[in-house]
Amino acid sequence: MSKVLKFDTVLALAVLFLLIFGLVMITSIGVPKSISLSAPDVLYPNCSDPNVDCYLLFKKHLFRLFIGLLAFYIAWKLPVKFWKKISAPLYVALVILLVIVAIFGQSFGTIATNWIVFFDTSFQPSEFAKLAVILYLAYWFSRKKGESIQSFHNGFIPFCIISGAMILPIILQNDYGSSLVIGIISVTIFFVAGARVKHIALATFMAMIALIVVVSAVPHVRERFQGFMRIGEECVEDYCWQSQQANIAVGSGGLWGKGLTQGIQKSYWLPQASDDFIFAASAEELGFLRIIFVVIAYLFIAMRGYAIANKASNNFEMFLAVGITTWIIIQAFLNIAVNTALAPVTGITLPFVSYGGSSLVSCLIGVAILLNISKKTTHYANSPNRGRNRRSRYSQSGRYRRA
Repeated sequence: MSKVLKFDTVLALAVLFLLIFGLVMITSIGVPKSISLSAPDVLYPNCSDPNVDCYLLFKKHLFRLFIGLLAFYIAWKLPVKFWKKISAPLYVALVILLVIVAIFGQSFGTIATNWIVFFDTSFQPSEFAKLAVILYLAYWFSRKKGESIQSFHNGFIPFCIISGAMILPIILQNDYGSSLVIGIISVTIFFVAGARVKHIALATFMAMIALIVVVSAVPHVRERFQGFMRIGEECVEDYCWQSQQANIAVGSGGLWGKGLTQGIQKSYWLPQASDDFIFAASAEELGFLRIIFVVIAYLFIAMRGYAIANKASNNFEMFLAVGITTWIIIQAFLNIAVNTALAPVTGITLPFVSYGGSSLVSCLIGVAILLNISKKTTHYANSPNRGRNRRSRYSQSGRYRRA
């Protein structure tokens, strides 16, 4: 019998491609920011100057990638039942930490105050909150029966409390992008668990009312929506400048791009080029015919992630796989939509690609759990002898369904 890898290799290769892509593009795009961080007082900085570090961002990202891969390895070695056991205490701990960040958090020059500093190191609890809410909702729904989930008092109300307790402190941090991602993840798991359509519609209606209130009451959110609606008009204000410059970067790249390190927008006009707008900055240097492979990689992650959920051995693993896959895909395509001026600026990263340690580490932990689940679903599926072996690791095919 030929040796078969006991995890989803397509999913693993897609993530590996994105990690390498992110490392290369941060090296190429991050030079201007590296110069400004390493030598802010040098009048005419030059990479040959010993006081100037043109690869500071690359070095920092490489270290964060090492931490992320270490976290990935640890999560990979832990059994899925471990995550089920810690789902409740992890959820409570993250809610408490998010409340602390809402009060004492730091902004580091951004609107959102969602960073907290420990031992000279800053991180964003909101990135880990996405994984925590997925774990707890998967655990909570796996313990409930279909009738209970479909009940308004025993299903819908507790669901709103569980997801709302995680979303509210993030809103208070002015991190509306993460709030939106967590909301979509939660509703998706709720739907797959067997929620009534009218309850999903009610949750969506409540979210729309909340969105209207936030847009009306919070000035910078209102400005971002106004900037999005007037993307074609000339603008010099911050709230519409980012979207317009990202649009210019994507358009100026054409089919083949300007070449690595040759992008112009990253140096003078496009803020956060290595972070939230790395897709637009990459599109300028690589062009449409190359940047499209990034989109394809996320589509592969979506297909393989939902396939893993479809063949999961139990409800907890199915909900967990659905939640992790939805998290990565929604965040990725929301970031791409912002970078192509198809959505207002939200301030979220591109998973596995953007410069940012918290996002990178949390996403790698999520993928490790997803690959762990796939060990029970793809081993025999990939084996040429599966048809002769009736003792498959999954006794039920097509578990990815509404209860």
